[in-house]
This record gives sequence, C-alpha cells and structure tokens, in this order.
Amino acid sequence: MTAIALTIAGSDSGGGAGMQADIKTFSALGVYGASVITAITAQNTKGVSAVEDISAPVIAAQMEAIFTDLKVDAVKIGVVSRVETIEVIADGLRQFDIRPVLDPVMIATSGDRLLREEAIEALIGELVPLARIVTPNLPEAALLTGSPIATDRPAMVRQAEAIMRAGAGAVLVKGGHSRSADSTDLFFDGEELLELPAPRIETENDHGTGCTLAAAITANLAKGYSLKEAVGRAKTYLHEALWAGRNLRIGQGRGPVHHFHRWWPA
Repeated sequence: MTAIALTIAGSDSGGGAGMQADIKTFSALGVYGASVITAITAQNTKGVSAVEDISAPVIAAQMEAIFTDLKVDAVKIGVVSRVETIEVIADGLRQFDIRPVLDPVMIATSGDRLLREEAIEALIGELVPLARIVTPNLPEAALLTGSPIATDRPAMVRQAEAIMRAGAGAVLVKGGHSRSADSTDLFFDGEELLELPAPRIETENDHGTGCTLAAAITANLAKGYSLKEAVGRAKTYLHEALWAGRNLRIGQGRGPVHHFHRWWPA
C-alpha cells in the first residue's frame, strides 16, 4: 500500500522551503504527498517580501478534505504564523487523532520572522503537546523555552527537557546554527538521549534545510520506521542533499538543497 504523508505548511514561491520542499522530500523518499496550505509567501533565495495567511475556515476545510478521503500515515506541520491558524490546526489534529512532526518555523533562513510574537504561546500550549516530535533549531529552541541560544551540549539538553515538559513526545534540537566543526543534533524521547553528529558542509545552498529534515522524518514515519530510525534516516538524507546541492545554481541568494540528488546530478 502506498504510504501517504501530509504537510500543513506555508507555500514558498521560490520552491526551496515550505510546502514545496516538503512535497519534494516526500516524493524523493517514495511517499505520496498531500498538503494543507497555511500561508502564501512571496519568497525567493534572497528573502521573504510578502506573506498572506489563509483563513482558518479554509485551513479547516482543507484538513477535512484530506482526512475524510486519504489514509494519511504521518503529518508534518511547518509555518503556522497566527493564533487562529494554530487553534484550527490543533482542533483538526484532535478530531482526527493525529500526532504530527512539528517543525516550529519561526525565522526563515534569510532571517525573516515567520511567526508572530503573540502566536508563540499558542504554539507551545496548543501544538507542542500534540506533537510526536518537535524539531527546533537553536534559535527556535531558545524562543520555545524562553532561554538564551544554546552554545553547548548541556544547554541543548536543558532546552530539550523543557520542551518535553511542555508535552512533546520527543525533541530533536538541531545544531546546524552552532559554530562547531560538526553539525550535531540532539535527540531526546524522555528515555534515550542521542547525539547525531555530521560533518559541517560549507555551502550557500541551505535554504529549506529545516523543512526538509522534518519532512524526511515524516516520510520515514509514514513508511513505518520507528521514530529513532526515522530521525537517523532523515539526517542522512539531508546531509546527502546538502552535499549534492553545493553545485546547484538556483537564484541569486541562498539556494535550496538538492532534494532529488539520488535521481539526477546537480
């Protein structure tokens, strides 16, 4: 039977992040992708110039359409910028008994803010407790926990534990924003604490890395892998996509990773 994954996320008109990156990742990993659009961005490799949120009733209608027809095996949540958006998604997840992969997208790679200040509390209170796993980068983990950006492993552990106390099923604190030679992520599920290191790749083509990693976890969960296996396989896929994408020439700014590196060379 075909595995199906759903992304609930914003649209990136440049195609490197958001819903477009999620669908590419699902497809590259052999999973059928469906989508619920939460916002439309005017965006390219240089940044975000405009955002228009989709209304809560239309988001609810999209979720209803998907869940009453498709047998969805795993769900990923990306950009949810407003309180109303968060609340309607949380209602839908509870209605259809879904525990998603939550990528708390707050700031784009370009530095543009994607989550409104007043929505942070709603994200923590409504979506984090429903999440099977939350995948913040270092700045996002700091915002979620109200603490400084972690600069060492003990601080990352404390932030992971704090997010777990907020109700998450597991946490993956991503270390890509650190200044260390390796990009080490920290996985914690309440029992097992794992460091997932990878050599840091020097590249300007890193737009959409967070979306891609969370989507890869979701795709692997849809295919039946355990959470720990899904995270490990997703980390490998993203590392390969970053390495292969070094030679992509897309746009004038920070380009995307190469989602289809296993299918065609850059």
